[in-house]
Amino acid sequence: MAGLSADLSTRPRLSRVTTDFLRPAIDWLVGLMQTIGAPGAGIAVALENIFPPIPSEVILPLAGLTASRGHFTVIEAIVWTTVGSVVGAWALYLIGAKLGVPRLKRLADKIPLMKVSDIDRTVAWFNRHGRSAVFFGRLLPLFRSFISIPAGVERMPWWQFTLYTGLGSGIWNSVLVLAGWKLGESWHLVERWTGVLQNVLIVALVAALAYFIIRRLRQRRAH
Repeated sequence: MAGLSADLSTRPRLSRVTTDFLRPAIDWLVGLMQTIGAPGAGIAVALENIFPPIPSEVILPLAGLTASRGHFTVIEAIVWTTVGSVVGAWALYLIGAKLGVPRLKRLADKIPLMKVSDIDRTVAWFNRHGRSAVFFGRLLPLFRSFISIPAGVERMPWWQFTLYTGLGSGIWNSVLVLAGWKLGESWHLVERWTGVLQNVLIVALVAALAYFIIRRLRQRRAH
């Protein structure tokens, strides 16, 4: 218990990206992992998939840091966080399955600039590339959780969804957990690296959305 108390009092350093706003949540997360071990990291990752108060870019390096302090092994951290990723993805898959294609079409029909045919094209694309989308989607910030919903909407076979989610999440989790384990108290540097990737993806999404809006407005004017 003495070792545990000492570790609990050694609070992980935060970067400028992770402001003091997240400090209580991070302290809770570290305490959870130090109290119940690697399953605590798995619980945090599962919750992050559905309610993202702390991004996986913070949870996973912190799991690596906690492993480096000797509370559990780095292999346990990777296994449990991957289990947590799959469980959290299942929940979003079920939400997508409940939503279904017919409801999406009714919703698209009510949204300005959207067409029912947009849903048909998206469904057709996912039917062709669903397995790749789930696998690679788990390797990208922003898309990691979102990709589970269209998989559910399309009722992708459960075993396929679980397999490709597990493979993609296993790679992502391994990289970030190992980075936190190697970097130790400098774990927050991982945020900087993943933050650059996330910013690039945000710019790409904004550009794609702007292109879609401009193209759809031009089509309306043409008619």
